[in-house]
Amino acid sequence: MHDPPEKSSLLVLENFIGGTFVPCGRHVDSYDPSVGEVYCRVPDSGPQEVEAAVAAAKEAFPGWSARSPEQRAQVLRALADLLEANAEEFAQAESRDQGKTVTFARTVDVPRSVHNFRFFASSALHHTTDCSQMDHAGCLSYTVRSPVGVAGLISPWNLPLYLLTWKIAPAIAAGNTVVAKPSEMTSVTTWMMCKLMQQAGVPPGVVNVIFGTGPRAGDALVGHPEVPLVSFTGSTATAQRITERSAPYCKKLSLELGGKNPAIIFADANLDQCIETTVRSSFSNQGEICLCTSRIYVERSIYPEFLQRFVAAAKKWTTGAPSDPGSSNGALISREHLEKVRSFVALARSEGGTVHCGEGVDRLDLPERNANGYFMPATVVSGMSEGSRVMQEEIFGPVTCVGAFDTEDEAVALGNGVRYGLSATVWSRDVGRVHRVARRLQAGLVWTNCWLLRDLNLPFGGMKSSGVGREGGKDSYHFFTEVKTITIKQ
Repeated sequence: MHDPPEKSSLLVLENFIGGTFVPCGRHVDSYDPSVGEVYCRVPDSGPQEVEAAVAAAKEAFPGWSARSPEQRAQVLRALADLLEANAEEFAQAESRDQGKTVTFARTVDVPRSVHNFRFFASSALHHTTDCSQMDHAGCLSYTVRSPVGVAGLISPWNLPLYLLTWKIAPAIAAGNTVVAKPSEMTSVTTWMMCKLMQQAGVPPGVVNVIFGTGPRAGDALVGHPEVPLVSFTGSTATAQRITERSAPYCKKLSLELGGKNPAIIFADANLDQCIETTVRSSFSNQGEICLCTSRIYVERSIYPEFLQRFVAAAKKWTTGAPSDPGSSNGALISREHLEKVRSFVALARSEGGTVHCGEGVDRLDLPERNANGYFMPATVVSGMSEGSRVMQEEIFGPVTCVGAFDTEDEAVALGNGVRYGLSATVWSRDVGRVHRVARRLQAGLVWTNCWLLRDLNLPFGGMKSSGVGREGGKDSYHFFTEVKTITIKQ
């Protein structure tokens, strides 16, 4: 599939291999979700491009891994400084590419991308290894950790630069080289970051970026015999394919997958704080965050009051042009995804659910240039059966469902009643209860009386179908290194 002549004026990205931008003969369209039009051509890379990138990464590995942690940290800090110096340009680009508001990109995506490099630059300097004395045997045993080699990194379209830098930073801080593949739908900010690599002092081949689709570029990367570890964030279905392709090579896998995250709200909760935060946790970034709340269970005695106040607050969560400072949400990623999210609301209606606001209830008031964009208002549903697909499957859009519970045991059972186990929130003033419920919930992260407060030192990841492995300071270091035990006979 070659470029038609009429599309030659569009932004055309190139792969970044061995420190050089390399043109690709095939491309796929990338849309501006806020207007519904193609604005960018992304390489449709395949095995040939992946082979070149892996070769470049392999060649760069001996020199990069031989550097001290401090020497590598200096490069990460320089890259962070350059991202920060160009923050507004990156925020504008991320908004146009993904559909999110400029405000969200400016206050969340870009600052966190900068922080990822600074955090791992520092974290990499403070790891320790183990030592054990065996006096009875006259032995001393200790461990050493070494970088693994070429890391394959695949990131999703919802938080493009945020989540790719969350992988690149720990991988190269530990001494690995990388071949990264961002989503073909949101590749621009990664391409922009590649332009900063040389200035930051990143040696050629340490960071290589292949743009393209999962079935071509992603498949070639995860199935490459000389890529010994793969870190992936995305859907559970894709992770199953990655696991199958990796199995013949016994690769190390880190899989951060979907969620169907519950909020459990007890009668003694601070409702003012709870409602404000739960609206944000349900609808931030158009609901396109794996940690977003999509099931809300409220103790029955306060259910009517909560539902009324929550719907009123959701109606104030405005959906509009991403460039408008008054917009809480922008556009969804694609026409196909918008239709998928809408189909869940239609299913809810067909099964007797009540749609209190949002899709099919509230009319969007969009500027004329955004009339064909992929917008959907914050939507609140109640009255669903727990067995419904609406309650069981990840919707990944601005839709949340509200139900009631009577006892703590019932609340925990409802919270655990899906195949996912990424995160949960618990709202109560009872200290004993929040500890008790948090321990019983099958989720990798549990927030009580808050949401999305993160200490990057601590593990991030999910249980059940929400993933394999953990990310964070020590966890990422352990994933991106191999441990060796050495025993010395005295």
